[in-house]
Amino acid sequence: MCVVEAISSLSVHLSLRLFFGSPPSMTTFPSCRLLAVLFVVIAPAFCQGSPLRETPIVKAVRQAAPSVVNIHGRKSVPSAPTQPGTFGTSREVNGMGTGIVIDPRGYIITNHHVVDGVARIQVTMHDRSTHVARLVAIDRPTDLAIIRIRTPKPLPIIKFGTSRDLMPGETVIAVGNAYGYEHSVTKGIISALHRNVRISDRQHYNDLIQTDASINPGNSGGPLLNIDGDLIGINVAVRVGAQGIGFAMPVDNAVEIARRMVRKLNLKVAPHGLSGQIQIINDRRSFHVTAVELNSLAHQAGIQPGDTITSCNGRLVQTSLDIEFSMLDKDPGDRLAVNLVRSGTTRTADLALSSSLSTPHGISSYTWTGLGLRLKPVQAKTVSAVEDDYTGGLEVVAVRADSPAQNQGIKEGDVLLGLHKWETVSLNNLAFIFAADEFHQSMPVKFYIMRDRDTLFGTIGFDTPVGPSGN
Repeated sequence: MCVVEAISSLSVHLSLRLFFGSPPSMTTFPSCRLLAVLFVVIAPAFCQGSPLRETPIVKAVRQAAPSVVNIHGRKSVPSAPTQPGTFGTSREVNGMGTGIVIDPRGYIITNHHVVDGVARIQVTMHDRSTHVARLVAIDRPTDLAIIRIRTPKPLPIIKFGTSRDLMPGETVIAVGNAYGYEHSVTKGIISALHRNVRISDRQHYNDLIQTDASINPGNSGGPLLNIDGDLIGINVAVRVGAQGIGFAMPVDNAVEIARRMVRKLNLKVAPHGLSGQIQIINDRRSFHVTAVELNSLAHQAGIQPGDTITSCNGRLVQTSLDIEFSMLDKDPGDRLAVNLVRSGTTRTADLALSSSLSTPHGISSYTWTGLGLRLKPVQAKTVSAVEDDYTGGLEVVAVRADSPAQNQGIKEGDVLLGLHKWETVSLNNLAFIFAADEFHQSMPVKFYIMRDRDTLFGTIGFDTPVGPSGN
């Protein structure tokens, strides 16, 4: 019983005594009669939806809940052989997990292990509607994936916070599909930061948030919120056999990984070339530019380090992910209006989109994203010293982890001599190759490299999205 309810109960008691007759002492205080009547009329109104019940946690959950989805599906799980020398069998199990809406068009981020091997991914929204999702992008090393559903109207997206200023001991909230109980809410604190967790020989996580908010099977891929309802992490793991120990990926890390995944969904457009971080002023989130790559689209549009981007193509910008989403369904030649603040003055920049293969910067980005290689031209005499017929090549200066190049054993210091049936003497050669339909239709294609004084070859694929994103 709340305080107002207690007073209301007392007022009813007093009013009844006043109505049927009260002790002489009451007649000497006529104001008590008026006070009692007022409490009978007013107190119940105060108790309905008492502000005392609407705690910050209630408000945080209410704000985030429409952007949290529950994921279900069946997958085949191999079982160990029952006897030595025999083969194991597989069994069908019900998979479950959680996802977070990150784009109004139905793009949802979750853990890869939640949807891995699921033939029919079913998504249940906060309003109980159910949709079938399609896997559109994955990042295996970090166990993140993006799926997409199609709905008749735009979806509410989560409110992004930042993980830069997290404090051990601060209150956090987990929302998810715990053990199949949809939209379960648990509360706890941040127990520690920067934890490294090994789940198996093939899967480990770095730089995680540790929390004692109950995270159970089914919570994977769901949000970890702060007391303001902002997304600060994505729940990824629990410690088997332990109580009160769960882990979440910091949101700033997840945003960067998601940005790279969304970037792969539209490789025909050159990258924007912006780097930055979330800026929060008076509870308003925006993207603070910390670096602009030379000759990139952003550089050509006049965007500078120190600018604060508030919107792009009409979309509110909270993170670099919003800028990537604003470019997702665009084509070379399209122009996007970027609203920004510079030295307290509001400005608009014109971001003119070009083909990803129209500039050296774009070609390098395409090569890094598709093959996992960072390349630079080498002098012809370097390769002709090995073989007179070689007219040049591109030296490998970096190899992206878990990329097609790394998977095929290409190393730094190798010189790429050719792809498919074309030589790779310059970045312009790569632009020609990547623009050729034959190259993409012939996957995997042959590659030729020079290592020391040996010429090696193999086949390589192209790291494209899981499926076309559509509009």
